[in-house]
Amino acid sequence: MFRRLFLDHPESIGESFGEHFMVASSFGVRMMWGGLRCAAHAWLPFAWKTAGSDTVASLHKEMLAKRAAKRADQTQMMTVEYVI
Repeated sequence: MFRRLFLDHPESIGESFGEHFMVASSFGVRMMWGGLRCAAHAWLPFAWKTAGSDTVASLHKEMLAKRAAKRADQTQMMTVEYVI
């Protein structure tokens, strides 16, 4: 049960629990900061005009790059030829 709740997901994306904690926490804090700027933009339309979309685009780009790097690592591991 512990493994399923705390370790399966981080391992499925190639991270340890600690690595996943740091990445997820970082994403969460940046989403909250983007959300606060969006809320402020609601009251001050001249401020932070693109804060929400910039935050989402940045996080999405980072997530896609991480997935691509993982796929490249897996592909390389599967295609390495050994020369004796």
